[in-house]
Amino acid sequence: MSDDIAMHCTSWRVAVEANNLGPWKTIPDECADYVKDYMLGRSYNVDLEKVSHESGIYAKSLELGADGMDAWVFDIDETLISNLPYYSDHGYGLELFNNVQFDKWILEGVAPAIKPSLKLYEEVLSLGFKIILLTGRNENKRNITVSNLKHAGYQKWDKLVLRQVIKLFKGEHEREKSASAFKSDKRKEIMAEGFRILGNSGDQWSDLTGTSTASRSFKLSNPMYHIP
Repeated sequence: MSDDIAMHCTSWRVAVEANNLGPWKTIPDECADYVKDYMLGRSYNVDLEKVSHESGIYAKSLELGADGMDAWVFDIDETLISNLPYYSDHGYGLELFNNVQFDKWILEGVAPAIKPSLKLYEEVLSLGFKIILLTGRNENKRNITVSNLKHAGYQKWDKLVLRQVIKLFKGEHEREKSASAFKSDKRKEIMAEGFRILGNSGDQWSDLTGTSTASRSFKLSNPMYHIP
């Protein structure tokens, strides 16, 4: 890889993480080796460790209410557990996303923990936060998701919110909403129950932005795919 290509791809990745790019479906062809090297190398883990560390500092700085309603929201895929084994077989984001193939991978239930996130999860749990898992996975993946999470080391949470496939008003389905709209709506419902969302961790900006946002959000690195 030439220095110019490496510089170009670094700039592209920074733009991804800063939410400066418009919607994109695959990584640039010329950045395939760069993204692979980043995901398999030390840099990706260092970036994850930094996010976990800063999140932990913030969590420890808070004084939680006595009512037990202070919550931390976690996304699941590329936040708590890693689908890197799947993406390593699909070009690290170079191929267009295939729902059928990805669902087969999910049903194997073997996605490993992202270790810095597991550490953060254990920290916020020990501090007394309610743990709310908010994922774009469909409700029919609940059992395998629970099994995978527990196998990866996540043993306890207070809510696991997945997409429903029932009809909503005007014929819309939750699974047809954008991730940002879906997660905004669910955070609103969570807050309506009395929870205070003090922290939110996710690998996509759609996990973190929109409405009914957390007091503070933390973005994990993910240059492999974009979910609006």
